[in-house]
Amino acid sequence: MDNSAKSSPPSATNDNLDEENLPTHGPFAGALLMGISFYSRLPTGELDHSKFDFATMVRPLAFVSLIVGIVPAMVLLILSAIGLSPLFAAVVAVGLSAILTGAMAEDAFADAMDGLFGGKTIAQKLEIMHDSRHGTYGVLGIVIPFTLRIFALATMAAISPVAAASIWLASSVLARSIATLIAAQLPPARADGVSAGAGQLPLPAASIGIALALAISFLFCVPFVGFFRWLITLIVIFFVFEGCKALMARLIKGQTGDTIGATQLTLEIAILSSFMMMTAI
Repeated sequence: MDNSAKSSPPSATNDNLDEENLPTHGPFAGALLMGISFYSRLPTGELDHSKFDFATMVRPLAFVSLIVGIVPAMVLLILSAIGLSPLFAAVVAVGLSAILTGAMAEDAFADAMDGLFGGKTIAQKLEIMHDSRHGTYGVLGIVIPFTLRIFALATMAAISPVAAASIWLASSVLARSIATLIAAQLPPARADGVSAGAGQLPLPAASIGIALALAISFLFCVPFVGFFRWLITLIVIFFVFEGCKALMARLIKGQTGDTIGATQLTLEIAILSSFMMMTAI
């Protein structure tokens, strides 16, 4: 996850949200604000994102993703629609997305690349992953995901700016929600950090969030790619997710906040790539 999260691990667990976390909001609004605060740099008042209930936060996570992703998606749409180069529009939009999210997933992907492939033992991998500095693997883990998303979005925007923006928004919704399932299926790999502070996510909570994400992706994707192509992409997501999970289980015997963020970004790239190839057909 991002460096601020690593330096100040949350102290709360999956207990019910207390009045300090949600002082004036109802359960849904409070969970929504908590998700926005944790996953973005958008203003949410005085809510402290270092104290959170992951099980509650993931339920409305699809709506969090919509709020966080709507502006970059609209920028991609508008810049492409007014005649600017789709590649230029994609670079601006993806860069804006990184600013709004604090490059959270990008930083997590870079840390996971350094740790998973740079250390020899589990302890070394976790120690490297915890270090905010990036090595060669980490730098590649920033450049390559940026490049892949930019070219996928530019390819789709050249065909239909509306479809590209809608598919991107759906992709971010699906990827962020499905990635949380890692925390429900694998135990924390270390005793400190964001993932350990959150504890192992209850499967019902993750399932609710994923169901909402699937419904939103259906509404945003099927009008442009059709039901069959949307279903094929879900199958792609399943295999990519299982591959990420198997890699974590093999290399570190669990998951961390960084590997969850890396899974999110990997899934987003897989979804965009799948739709890009099918849209071009």
